[in-house]
Amino acid sequence: MTADWIKTLPEAAQDFLEGRRLDEVECIIADLPGIARGKAVPASKFARQTYFHLPDSIFYQTITGDWGEAAGDEGFIERDMILKPDMSTATAAPWTGDWTLQVIHDAYDRKNNPIPYSPRNVLKRVVDLYHEKGWRPVVAPEMEFFLVARNLDPAKAIKPMMGRSGRPAAARQAYSMTAVDEFGPVIDDIYDFAEAQGFEIDGITQEGGAGQLEINLRHGNPVKLADEVFYFKRLIREAAMRHDCYATFMAKPIADEPGSAMHIHHSVLDVDTGKNIFSGPQGGETDAFFHFIAGMQTHLPSAIAMIAPYVNSYRRYVRDHAAPINLEWGRDNRTTGIRVPLSGPESRRVENRLAGMDCNPYLGIAASLACGYLGLLEEERPDKQFKGDAYEGEEDIPREMGAALDIFDAADKLHEILGPEFARVYSIVKRTEYEEFLQVISPWEREHLLLNV
Repeated sequence: MTADWIKTLPEAAQDFLEGRRLDEVECIIADLPGIARGKAVPASKFARQTYFHLPDSIFYQTITGDWGEAAGDEGFIERDMILKPDMSTATAAPWTGDWTLQVIHDAYDRKNNPIPYSPRNVLKRVVDLYHEKGWRPVVAPEMEFFLVARNLDPAKAIKPMMGRSGRPAAARQAYSMTAVDEFGPVIDDIYDFAEAQGFEIDGITQEGGAGQLEINLRHGNPVKLADEVFYFKRLIREAAMRHDCYATFMAKPIADEPGSAMHIHHSVLDVDTGKNIFSGPQGGETDAFFHFIAGMQTHLPSAIAMIAPYVNSYRRYVRDHAAPINLEWGRDNRTTGIRVPLSGPESRRVENRLAGMDCNPYLGIAASLACGYLGLLEEERPDKQFKGDAYEGEEDIPREMGAALDIFDAADKLHEILGPEFARVYSIVKRTEYEEFLQVISPWEREHLLLNV
């Protein structure tokens, strides 16, 4: 590996390698669930290669590792994709035993066309549609997750981790600094790993669940932020494993506790002026602001299957349990599905509170932006602002995966934004997962039905 090549890396990666010899490069790409797939290669080989191959079947796999029948008319022939590195994503893997970098790759076919069902390509497609209209979308994700005790038997319930006090993590301690201190060693490693990778954390807080934390990221380019969430999930898991616990991004890992969301804040800038199109010259709310909200109200039901991608995801949408049950919108109102946070005109934004932390960050952000984009095109007005407790309103989002997929499959407008071929493959893979789930007999069924029906 030549010194000149090292000098092309992002600053944080250069700092990580300063005075050291790079041993290995992990060439990775996110599959539909958001799992990192790829190859680890010696640094000397990576310096000589401009691409590598993986079969397109990685995008047909379910979360269990089974296969959806998504190959199309030509059958399941597992064509090789061409994966090209995006060197702007090169970052450390500081938990490894040697000096290793990770590099995210983009997927292309043999004619150099982007693979339409690669999640990063789906997000790029949506962002490009904004750019074609002279708009630049900006997002800020919030990541909620639980630190839990090791769970070696899936038949047993997940339990909170032991804090440094020797007691299990306590619930109902939102924003408690004492609760955050309980996980101090894990949080210290999260900060250290993030610094080594060049990521800026905007803050860490204790959430309402037992062992539940939230990390906020600074706003920015949607693809860059999705890359960071993708990297952060691995980073946080590795930090937890060092301290004999697990980090989980399940939407609802523990019964009777709140679920974990990936709240997404959106604003849109005018490319020419750099101004927020949600705010007018005098600082007031613009038509575009209301159109964006209307797009989310109209089209988010069609996108629920992407932002709540598993059967467990729907356990999070519980009345009075820190997750929305409908698509009402309100200013500074955390009971609504669509929230307008307090802000000045320059930072006026719209928050999607429906997305779960279990979603693929590329697809969750792409789906959310797609709904807002359709609203900007259709120029509709949202429902009247909801004032008061939105949990007193009617539920109007799907409550199980099958229903969400039915709505997704009928959403032709959304498919055109995300890509019809992506929509086809995604639906097939998710229906395969749902069918796999329906084959499993739960403990509840054995307990209450075995001898009583």
